[in-house]
Amino acid sequence: MTLKLTRNELAQYIDHTLLATDATNDDVAALYVEAAELGVYAICVSPNMLPVGGAWGSLDPDADEAAVAESAPKLATVVGFPSGKHHSNIKAVEAARAVTDGADELDMVIDIGMLKAGRPELVEQDIATVRRAAPAPTVLKVIIESAALTDDEIVQACEAAERAGADYVKTSTGFHKDGGATVEAVALMRKTVGDRLGVKASGGVRTYEDAMAMIEAGASRLGMSSGAAVLADAPAE
Repeated sequence: MTLKLTRNELAQYIDHTLLATDATNDDVAALYVEAAELGVYAICVSPNMLPVGGAWGSLDPDADEAAVAESAPKLATVVGFPSGKHHSNIKAVEAARAVTDGADELDMVIDIGMLKAGRPELVEQDIATVRRAAPAPTVLKVIIESAALTDDEIVQACEAAERAGADYVKTSTGFHKDGGATVEAVALMRKTVGDRLGVKASGGVRTYEDAMAMIEAGASRLGMSSGAAVLADAPAE
């Protein structure tokens, strides 16, 4: 490992994530508070956990709400999660509702079966439908489940995402049986999209060393549920 980011530098790569099926509203409020204290870029929660309202009040009751909101983490949620086996129009409705409920960013799951059936054009249409329902400035990240794909399929998925107007390609949901992010997949995704799109590594990023390896390979964002522990191991300066 040659790259070494400080705690504050690394925090700006992190989507502090809670997608557990048994998560409660109190858990999400606590996540938001922890995220603000850690200085991470965003939190990522299930769509029915939005809007996340009033969490900043517990940070400092005397703080100026507008000022706190300005420095608060972005709000991200998931679409078509975790299987991607949803009709495109359902994903679009879910995406539009999430934006209405305060989401700044959407992490949508493709139907990898379409890709494996040799129909990347249908994957592109699926992504484009969500993009139309949630246009910029909403950030759209496309989850491709890289561990379940061949290298050629990873390239096809990334190309489809770019053509459809996505802002990021993302490795994994963290729920697939074949696993999560790998350095090799992140490097291939970065090679495919160049500097035109972001690359998010997610699934199995649990240590400071994991995080540095993914960033060195080309990740510009990291999805993790263990962000506090990872940042605790990062150098302060």
